Amino acid sequence: MITFDVAPGIHMVSQAHVNCYVIEDQAGVTLVDAGLPRMWEEVMEILKVRRRMPHEVQALVLTHAHFDHMGFALRAQQSLGVPVIVHHQDAWLAAHPYSYSPERNRFLYPLGHPRSLPLLGKMAVSGALNVKGVHGVQLMPDGVMLEIPGNPVPVHTPGHTDGHCILHLPERGAVFTGDALVTLDPYTAETGPQTVAAAATKNTAEAMDSLKPIALTEAEHLLPGHGEVWHEGAEAAVEAARKVGRH
Repeated sequence: MITFDVAPGIHMVSQAHVNCYVIEDQAGVTLVDAGLPRMWEEVMEILKVRRRMPHEVQALVLTHAHFDHMGFALRAQQSLGVPVIVHHQDAWLAAHPYSYSPERNRFLYPLGHPRSLPLLGKMAVSGALNVKGVHGVQLMPDGVMLEIPGNPVPVHTPGHTDGHCILHLPERGAVFTGDALVTLDPYTAETGPQTVAAAATKNTAEAMDSLKPIALTEAEHLLPGHGEVWHEGAEAAVEAARKVGRH
């Protein structure tokens, strides 16, 4: 599903409870996260509807390198010739997007949360089990504006992965929270602002600590990796996530 203008000049593709985004400005287009493989066609549809050419895409930026954010990354790198940008602590994971060790067993955990099984099944149907890694990534600095369309500012928010970063767009009042803060947890099927369950998070205590930088953005619009966009401000979302706590 495509939703246009979820925040100023930002469009969302959502499929199987996974989100990725397209940023537009006069200089071109930036993609944020690569979702699942089958989301590629909808990203191309956004470009078509917005009358943007594929060569206007200047970069794909990853909040982190788990498989469900890497879906079409290799295709974008090869067919569009764009850099895939990720924090240095997730560069190895970008090449091996299934090779990570969360706090809890990611295969057994959903058995205790049966409502999550249909969500995970939809992800599998959309290609979650067949994601290719990417080599030759470009490393992004922490806290330094990227000179690409949208001018996102990466802020290191480790916990979900070692190299997880949020991407702040101050002029648009928006922040891409990736999986540092979501409004739907695929591993529990619970909705509302929260961190992701231990089944997919490397260090849940660190993930809770990384909520603070999200609040400090004071962004109005929070664009998560899973779930609906949150338009009630970063501080309110973080407060709600802290009430949920580690899980």
